[in-house]
Amino acid sequence: MSDEEWAFFERFILTVRAPNGRRPTSHRLVLAGVFWIARTGAPWRDLPAEFGRWSSVYQQFQRRTLAWLWEKIMDALNESGAVQHALQMIDGTVVRARHQAAGAKGG
Repeated sequence: MSDEEWAFFERFILTVRAPNGRRPTSHRLVLAGVFWIARTGAPWRDLPAEFGRWSSVYQQFQRRTLAWLWEKIMDALNESGAVQHALQMIDGTVVRARHQAAGAKGG
């Protein structure tokens, strides 16, 4: 992650605090680990050790998810114009197949 990219994400990342007050050793490294998981689609347990303990990175990811951080980042990216409007992402967890595709009777 470049310094310019980190400068954009840093203001969002630092707003979400751990309930116990502990901070990760490097917010930037944790974010890079989350991006690695998103890019590769690998299970959390396969996160390379260079990003820290997988369970710690996962806990940070969950905390930020519950704080709606990822949505705030996406909204800021859309408003900034840094991302082309032609670029879109479809998350497979929200795409539903028709019942015929699920092996329903007669399908």
